[in-house]
Amino acid sequence: MDSTALLLIQVSFYIMLAGMLLAFIRFLKGPTCADRVVALDVMTVLGISVIAMVGLHAGRVIYLDVALVYGLLSFLGGIVVARYMERGL
Repeated sequence: MDSTALLLIQVSFYIMLAGMLLAFIRFLKGPTCADRVVALDVMTVLGISVIAMVGLHAGRVIYLDVALVYGLLSFLGGIVVARYMERGL
């Protein structure tokens, strides 16, 4: 990769980390359970993006598999929490 691509990857990485920090603050301060669930979902999506970018930077395909499994587990967790909020388990 050339230096421009690496610079763009680094800038986007720091933007995603800032987004994760903001989502974590919302997770801590969220007045309702729904706010906390949405903030957690945002953090997982950004985490998946960070894992994919690390895999791109390292040139390893295994990181994409890890990101895929993490995304599936996040989706199932979101469904469980939504069901709990709707009527309880």
